[in-house]
Amino acid sequence: MSRICEVTGKTGLVGNQVSHSNKKKLIKQLPNLHKKRFFVPEEDRWVKLKVSGAGMRTISKRGIATIVRELGI
Repeated sequence: MSRICEVTGKTGLVGNQVSHSNKKKLIKQLPNLHKKRFFVPEEDRWVKLKVSGAGMRTISKRGIATIVRELGI
């Protein structure tokens, strides 16, 4: 299961967690992903997407029909 937002393409980052004593520990920073179902009224069907928080804001701003058309789902 890949951790990639299907709308924005966000993926995880890798970085260092630095303690007070300046020890470095490698950590992964994962995106804020959610599995959501969206209803597309123009096509009268449900679409399942794995989207981040920013992806949900994009869908509410531009509309689910536009996003589905661009993704080719």
